[in-house]
Amino acid sequence: MKPLVFYYGAGQLDALAQYSKAVLQPEFYSPEEIAKLKRAGVEPLAYLSMSEDQGPPAAWQRTERNPDWGGAFVHVGHPDWTEHVVRQACEATAAGFTGLFLDTLNVELTFPEDVPHLLALVAAVREEARPGYMLANRGFGMLPRLTEFVDGILFESFTARWTDDGYGPWPADTLEHHAQIAERLLSFDLDLYALDYADNEGLAAFAERRAKQFGLLPVVSDRALSRV
Repeated sequence: MKPLVFYYGAGQLDALAQYSKAVLQPEFYSPEEIAKLKRAGVEPLAYLSMSEDQGPPAAWQRTERNPDWGGAFVHVGHPDWTEHVVRQACEATAAGFTGLFLDTLNVELTFPEDVPHLLALVAAVREEARPGYMLANRGFGMLPRLTEFVDGILFESFTARWTDDGYGPWPADTLEHHAQIAERLLSFDLDLYALDYADNEGLAAFAERRAKQFGLLPVVSDRALSRV
C-alpha cells in the first residue's frame, strides 16, 4: 500500500483502499464508508482546521481572512473556539475516523502571540478526542513541544507550490531554508511526510526525489487535492 493520500472529494473508496492513511473531509463520508475503508486496511484521518474558520460569523473570528481560501483567522485562545474544535474532533472519532489531520498550524507567521494557545488546543484535542493518530501540518513554531502530542508531521509545499500563474518549485533560498527545517525534523521520532503540488511529471518527480533525499515520504497532488 502507498503510505498517504490527501483527497478532499467524496467517494472513491476503492481507490482510497490503495493507501495506508487517507486524509479526508469528514463531512463527505458516512460512518459506513469509514468502516469500509478500515476493513480495507486504511487509517482514515479527519481534516481539522485549528486556526481558521470557514463557518458563519462567530465570536472567535478575527476581522482578517486568509487571502487564499477566504476563511476567517480566529483568536485561537477563545474558549468557544477551543470547544468548537474539540467537539469536531470528538465527532470525527465517534464516526469511526482513526486519526486527525491538524491543519492551519502556522500561526507564528500571522499571529505569533497565539502560538501557546495553539499548542494548548493541540493538547486538548489529543486528550479529549483520543485519536489513534495525529498528523500535524507544519506547526514549526511549536517545536519541539508539538512532538509531545502528534505522531507525524507533514511538510506542506516542501519543494513545489501553486501560485497564481500555476505550479513550480520554490526559489533556491527557500529550498535551502526548507532543507534546514527538514534536517531538524529528522531529530524527532515521528513519521515525516512532504506534500507538494505539481501539474507535470517533471516537477512531480523532482518533488518526490527531493523529499526522499531529506527523509520525508512524498505525496504529490493538485491545489484542490482532488487526485487519488
